Amino acid sequence: MKKKHQIVLASSSTSRKKIFKNAGLNFVIRKPKINEEKYQRIFKKKKFNIKKTTNKLAELKCASVINKKSEIIVGCDTLIQINKKIIHKAKNIKQVKKRLNELSGKKHQLYSSVVVYFNNKLIWKKTEKTNVKIRKLSKKEINDYIKKCGKTIINSVGCYEIEKNGPSIIEYIKGDFFNVMGFPLFSFLVFLKKFNIKK
Repeated sequence: MKKKHQIVLASSSTSRKKIFKNAGLNFVIRKPKINEEKYQRIFKKKKFNIKKTTNKLAELKCASVINKKSEIIVGCDTLIQINKKIIHKAKNIKQVKKRLNELSGKKHQLYSSVVVYFNNKLIWKKTEKTNVKIRKLSKKEINDYIKKCGKTIINSVGCYEIEKNGPSIIEYIKGDFFNVMGFPLFSFLVFLKKFNIKK
């Protein structure tokens, strides 16, 4: 018999919420209580690679929302790497333009790390990498794309929102589509089945 535990998604991401909802998962959301920018600076100073950075941020998100021992706490963090440089979310439209110009015509790697806590202990973690290439874009195309997307584009670490208008500027992806949205769903569903957890 499958065990039924409350799944808590430690995230304020609308994309992750949508992924969980569309997958038919029974879950609640708790917004993480951490200063991501502060920890990103700390991890950069410590010269953490992108995998370690996303893992640690996901763990911190989980730890910040733990309430009951019987809950399954799920934390996730997504970052981009291009030419060995880690890229974080843009803060404004000016940075979005700069980001899309930087990614234009190039391949980059998108990393998402998921960690799961139960009874205040880390019981599972997974980091998924997906290769994405943005086609060569002119300044006009970038401006038109941002206008079409609106301010919500800032919520996407790559500034392209694959689940919305992203396909119009993406040349190809190699890997998990959901990972590009911000959560490696397939790996997580395998975990739930393996640990006999009811969705």
